[in-house]
Amino acid sequence: MLTKRIIPCLDVKGGRVVKGVRYRDLQDAGDPVELAAFYNEQGADEIVFYDITASSDERGIMQEVVERTADQVFIPLTVGGGLRTVEDMRRMLESGADKVSINTAAVQNPHLITEGAERFGSQCIILGMDAKRVPDVSPPRWGVFTHTGTGGGRPTNLDAVEWAVRTVELGAGEIVVNSIDADGTQSGYDIELLHAISTVVTVPVVASGGAGAPEDLYQALVEGKADAVLAASIFHYGTYSIQEVKKYLAAKGIPIRI
Repeated sequence: MLTKRIIPCLDVKGGRVVKGVRYRDLQDAGDPVELAAFYNEQGADEIVFYDITASSDERGIMQEVVERTADQVFIPLTVGGGLRTVEDMRRMLESGADKVSINTAAVQNPHLITEGAERFGSQCIILGMDAKRVPDVSPPRWGVFTHTGTGGGRPTNLDAVEWAVRTVELGAGEIVVNSIDADGTQSGYDIELLHAISTVVTVPVVASGGAGAPEDLYQALVEGKADAVLAASIFHYGTYSIQEVKKYLAAKGIPIRI
C-alpha cells in the first residue's frame, strides 16, 4: 500500500512565507529557506512552494528564492506561481524543483498542461486548483478561481469536478485541491469537495485548505479519499509538528513514512 504524504506548504510573498485566512490578512510566518530546511529535517514527505502573487502581479516566480530553497531540501519540491510557459517550467526544474504547479495559466491555456506533460512527463505537472463552493446549490458544486493570491481571486465558468477530470485527460499527474472557503480557517478541509474529485480522477489528489488538527488530516485521507494532505498554519506556528501528526495518523492505521 502506498504511504500517505504529509506536505508543508510555503505561501511566499515578497520573499517571505505568509499565511492568512482565505488569502486575506496575510501575516509573516518566516523565511522560506529556513522553513524548508526545518521541515526537511522534521520528516516532511514533500514541500510545496507557491509564489502566491506572481500571477496577480503578472511577473515570473522568484527564481533565486526557489534555488536557495531547493538547496536546503532532499525531498520532492513542488513550485508554483506565475508559470505561464513550458520554458518557465524548465527554468524551475533546472532550479531544483521536482514538480511544477499551474493554476491560472492552466485555465487560460489548458494545452499548457499537455505541453508540459509531453516535455517533462505527467509526474512533473501538478494542477493547483482553487475551488469555492457555489452557495445554495444541491447537490453541492464548486467553482474554479484564478489569481487567488491577492484575496478573493477571479471566478471562472469552470466546475471544479469537471475541470479536474479534464486536466487529467490533458496530462496532469496530480491535483492539489484547495478550498478557498476553508483556507487558513483551521476548521477542517472541505471533505465533500475532496471526495467528489478523488472518486472521479485516476491521479493522486492532495487536500489543501483548512487543516487545524491531526483529526482533520485523518478525515481528508479517509473520508475525502485524498492521497496526501497539505498544511501550513499548524506547522508554521508550531501548533503541531510533522512527527506528531505522523504518529497520530500511524496510530489510526494510516500508512505513513515515520
